[in-house]
Amino acid sequence: MDELLKLLKNIKPQIDFETNSHLIDNEELDSFDIVSIVAAINDEFDIQIGAGDIIPENFNSANAMYKLIGKLEEE
Repeated sequence: MDELLKLLKNIKPQIDFETNSHLIDNEELDSFDIVSIVAAINDEFDIQIGAGDIIPENFNSANAMYKLIGKLEEE
């Protein structure tokens, strides 16, 4: 989780990813941010986030992203 939080802070330093659980719902992340996050996660964790996984539920919080990473690492 620490690696993910560091990665997210590099992309959007003004957001508190540790406590915010409505990143998409509150429009704190836009589509460009999501593209940047997906690319960074793919590189950092050596996984491939597919188009079907790019849904608000998977990016509304750092915890949701962490769960997605875990799921994709198991596949």
